[in-house]
Amino acid sequence: MNNPQSQSRQRLILGLVGWIASALAAGAIGGLASANAGTFYGELIRPDWAPPAWLFGPVWTGLYVMMGVAAWLVWRARGFAGAKTALMLFVAQLVANALWTWLFFVWRLGSVAFAEILVLWVLVATTTVLFVRINKTAGVLLGPYLLWVSFAAALTYATWQLNPDLLG
Repeated sequence: MNNPQSQSRQRLILGLVGWIASALAAGAIGGLASANAGTFYGELIRPDWAPPAWLFGPVWTGLYVMMGVAAWLVWRARGFAGAKTALMLFVAQLVANALWTWLFFVWRLGSVAFAEILVLWVLVATTTVLFVRINKTAGVLLGPYLLWVSFAAALTYATWQLNPDLLG
């Protein structure tokens, strides 16, 4: 017979792995779109303050892990049913996050990518507020993500404006 405490610990571990995997999956979907982005990124006129291409992978990986841990903390605190709105917004922002890379790097739609990242920012900000209300640490873990999306929005706009021929 299984020990209830052991089942609970196993459920928590599986939950943590699942939430981190969900966030990393969004990154992987975006990663598929950016597989050949290095060449395109190199062709773009970028603002002086744009980071080098190699920085995006490590930053996003760290952010995805923190996002997954944040969602897990909320799920652990209230379960899916008790935090349904917050966790559904979390999933929605993951979808928006993955979509941006396709809009910008594959379909090269600068204006649409910029509009979409503004929607992403609202989703992340709202998710952060809801997470803070449930678990303060979860909200704090989304803070760097919100800052990075803010920076990415500014970079998207500036790059789109500097490259009207390449980014429609």
